[in-house]
Amino acid sequence: MNLPASGRRVLVSGASRGLGRAVAQAFAANGDRVAVHFASRAEEARATLDSLGGTGHTLVGGDLADPEGAVAVVDTAAEALGGIDVLVNNAAVNLRHPLAETTYEEWVTVWQRHVSVNLLATANLSHLAARRMIDQGSGGRIVNIGSRGAFRGEPDHPAYAATKAAVHALGQSLAVSLAPHRIAVASVAPGFFATERVSPRLEGPEGAAIRSQSPFGRVADPAEIAEAVLWFASPAAEWSSGAILDLNGASYLRS
Repeated sequence: MNLPASGRRVLVSGASRGLGRAVAQAFAANGDRVAVHFASRAEEARATLDSLGGTGHTLVGGDLADPEGAVAVVDTAAEALGGIDVLVNNAAVNLRHPLAETTYEEWVTVWQRHVSVNLLATANLSHLAARRMIDQGSGGRIVNIGSRGAFRGEPDHPAYAATKAAVHALGQSLAVSLAPHRIAVASVAPGFFATERVSPRLEGPEGAAIRSQSPFGRVADPAEIAEAVLWFASPAAEWSSGAILDLNGASYLRS
């Protein structure tokens, strides 16, 4: 097993802000080199890049909903970093679409978008990165960002919950198939965490109810989720391959 504890080549999808930014920062602080992927938020992605410690990081733009776009992203990242040791599948969409309030046309469009970005892009990036890891012969890590919603249901965001459940299942299938190549695959399932996107909800009338979902009376900081991702990507985490780690502050318990 030649996967190093630092100095790794890491691709983080959807890293322009929020959790993706926190994950990129955690790897950079660990001494790894990071390819910061973005779809359309180039300025915010540049801010993420500028926030990273160390050297050798790079920006990679591309539409992951397009299979050829995924190829370009992985090729560009691998060329800039000299290979890929770790893939973090973070890019996702989460659009509100409660069935009773959504027209059929809107419903179809939203579901197609969620499947394309949340599930198919994750599958495509995983294939592309894993094949590079296999060719490199030094093992690797794939860490998927899932969701608590995959287990408890999301009535206002059913496509998000369903695609995240599929991401969990995909990760477990890949964990079995890639183990002979010393590539470990695991998923984290966060509950609510504070990002720019959800700040209006946390600061608005429903903020208190959201925080009360956890007995700690708060939501997570993205850095807390990023630390778990960093551990899953470490050499020590090989035996956790196939795991789905709940990170929700005891807001949803399952056994």
